[in-house]
Formats: sequence, structure tokens, C-alpha cells
Amino acid sequence: MEKPDFMSNDVLSDVLRSLRATGTVYFCDQLDSPWEKQFSGEDGASFHQIRRGSCRLESNALVEHLGPGDLVFLAPGRAHLLSNEPSSQIGSGHNADTLLLCGYCTFDNTVGTPLSELFPDVIVIRDQQLQAHGWLKAILDQLSREYLSMQPGTEIVVNRMTEVLIVELVRMNFGQQGQAPLIKALADKYISKALQQLHQHPEKSWSLESLAMDVGLSRAAFAKRFTSLVRQPMFDYLTQLRMQQACQLLAETDLPLYDVANRVGYESDLAFTRTFKKRLGQTPTSYRKHQA
Repeated sequence: MEKPDFMSNDVLSDVLRSLRATGTVYFCDQLDSPWEKQFSGEDGASFHQIRRGSCRLESNALVEHLGPGDLVFLAPGRAHLLSNEPSSQIGSGHNADTLLLCGYCTFDNTVGTPLSELFPDVIVIRDQQLQAHGWLKAILDQLSREYLSMQPGTEIVVNRMTEVLIVELVRMNFGQQGQAPLIKALADKYISKALQQLHQHPEKSWSLESLAMDVGLSRAAFAKRFTSLVRQPMFDYLTQLRMQQACQLLAETDLPLYDVANRVGYESDLAFTRTFKKRLGQTPTSYRKHQA
């Protein structure tokens, strides 16, 4: 297999890559009132777009009224109910019948960034917001057309486009959720630079002193600032990052174990295997067989 280039200088790209999102559309149909559909969220994260008409979303204590073009994303495990709006609630421009596009996605996030750092439990993107994100809107339009056409090859096209949709949602949300730890860290000039260094060169023998010197802080100030913004100590983050990239190399290349260990900063495959097993509960060899 061809060796992928993981030495990206884009921290967010590395995070997105580690999520390894997969997904599909499983429902796109016209619904006539009265109707309701329940979703357990057990298959993964859910997304729904109101292609035509309107509906009501209920999830725990949350109630949202969705109109034409609105898109909602719900985190994995978030049970919810979609139903028709009472006729008295349907305003002008909202049809009594509803056309829904529904899908779900899963994430291989064994050692990755918690999804909560990129998404809140529920995101509602209104049609007006989507109009400002032409690429995202185009993906949803094409997803709907592909699913309804059921041409040869539709399944693979829909699955790949769903993966792109999730990346676009993360990127769109990334600029809005300013309180998420990863986003706050990347907004800080010192810690952002440190994260770039770690992601570019996870194989280096980093120390707090060397990284602090690179970004222009004292060791103590850097350690405190990193832990405060990233929500974990620098060495914990570095180990997590190394395990992410090791997982990708094991799954997507035929590199010998020693080379994988070397590329992510371990001088011996024994030390690498010990850390890998402690973090993931299985050996690198077992992980590679499972991925294959």
C-alpha cells in the first residue's frame, strides 16, 4: 500500500483524519400528515434535512421547529423524535407534506479527540445559514438527488458524500463553538504553535523545556497554559497523538511494526507495543488484523 503523508501542518486536519468518519443516507421520502419517526441514536450520530415542508424535533427537553432547508445534527446516542407540525403551526411557505433527508455517521475515535470538543449534542443550521455555505448546501442537494435516483453505484457515492458532509459540518462548527478546548487552544498563539510542532513532528524526543523554548515561554508557564487550554498535560496529548497516527499507519500501510514505532517516536517496537496496548487494550498486531 502507498504510504500516506501524516506530517500535516494543519492540526484540525489531523483531528478530522483521526475521526475516520463513515456514514450513509438511509431515508429520503415524502411524508403526509400525521406522521412521526423515532430515532434511538444507537447507530451513531444522526443528521436530518427538511427538503420540503416542516417538522418538529424533540430530544430530551429540547424542542425545535424546523422549516424548509433546515439541517439538524445530533451526537451519537442522542435519541430524538421527528413529527409533523400541527396544522395551526404551519405558516405560509410551509407545505403540509414533508420531504426528509435522513442519514447517520459513525466515528472511529478510539484514541482521538472527544467528539464533544467538535460538536455540541445538537446543532441546528437554519436554511439562511446554509445559503452562506454553498459547498455544504450543494452536498445536501446532491445527496438527495443520488438517493432518490437509485442508479448503479448510488450506494458508494452516497457513502463518500456523507463522509464529506461530516467534515464540512465539523469545519463549519469549528469556527462557531469558541468554548471547546481544542478551539480555544488553537486560538492561543503559544499553544497553537506548540500543537503545530507536535503534529508536524510527533517522532521527536520532545520535552517541556524544548517545546516551551520553541514557543517563547518558560517551562512552568508553558506547562500550565497547555494543560489549561488543551485540558490534558503535554505528554498525555503527545502520546494520544502518536497512538492516533500509529493506528492510521497500521490500518493503511504494510509498514513493519518497527518502522511504525519509529515514525511515531518510539526507539523500539517493544516500548511502542507496551504503550499501544495500555492505551487501546490490544497489541498493534491485533489492531492491524482487526482493521484488515
